[in-house]
Amino acid sequence: MSLPAVLSPAAEPTDPGWAMKVLLLTGLGALFFSYYWDDNFDPASLQGARVLLTGASAGVGEELAYHYARLGSHLVLTAHTEALLQKVVGNCRKLGAPKVFFIAADMASPEVPERVVQFALDKLGPAPPRPRPPPPGPAPPGQEFVRDAVTRSRHRLQVNFLSYVQLTSLALPSLTDSKGSLVVVSSLLGPVPTSFSSPYSAAKFALDGFFGSLRRELDVQDVNVAITMCVLGLRDRASTAEGFRGVSRAKAAPGPKAALAVIRGGATRAPGVFYPWRFHLLCLLRGWLPHPRAWFIRQELNVSAAAAA
Repeated sequence: MSLPAVLSPAAEPTDPGWAMKVLLLTGLGALFFSYYWDDNFDPASLQGARVLLTGASAGVGEELAYHYARLGSHLVLTAHTEALLQKVVGNCRKLGAPKVFFIAADMASPEVPERVVQFALDKLGPAPPRPRPPPPGPAPPGQEFVRDAVTRSRHRLQVNFLSYVQLTSLALPSLTDSKGSLVVVSSLLGPVPTSFSSPYSAAKFALDGFFGSLRRELDVQDVNVAITMCVLGLRDRASTAEGFRGVSRAKAAPGPKAALAVIRGGATRAPGVFYPWRFHLLCLLRGWLPHPRAWFIRQELNVSAAAAA
């Protein structure tokens, strides 16, 4: 007895166009994962490195100091509060830093960056440190639009932008001689501004433009100084968490992990660091899909609480 022939969908001829699409998507996926999983970070490359850290008394700056200390780097730490700096200096020495110096300084004063850079060069020798500008968080949302708006904006620009420019201009000659690195800690609020953060977002947006242009200028002049822009989100620092309590629904990122991501990016001379990594996708979407981006921002912001702050 003959059996009937049954043709299943799997037995049909394969569509060449469909196969090409699968192949193309597979290739794009492989490129994506190779880009994000490529890891050429060598901790030994930071042993003996000369590092200048500003904003080092708390938050991600403090965590950066501890990571560099464990890696055997020479450190100059600066921040506003001397008592907190002394604590961090003591911890860095316990963690194995060969040399640790500190200078209490307020980056809101225009004359301070020159004094800080000169102090670092005097303590660590002619080979330059790698300056990392301070990453202070924005003021509690809502207050930017109330009183002293112009004064607040000037203060934000001095601390979060102009001090970076001053530090860079002062350190660049030494960095050029030693083929060093600039590691610029910025914020997601620069490329992706949100509500109630106008002065802070403006300062961080200015950082992106300035250092992006500087990177191109150095490149065309064959100056081997790397610039790593680090886009970080909300960190789990106590003061930051308190300022955003009830306002933002975003989950704070662990400070030590954010600091390690910054160090890896600087050590490998990467052009950019995004932590958490999803911020890279959000930055890519800022020009392509502005309306969905606005929707996502609103999901992480308690608008009524922000307006009342």
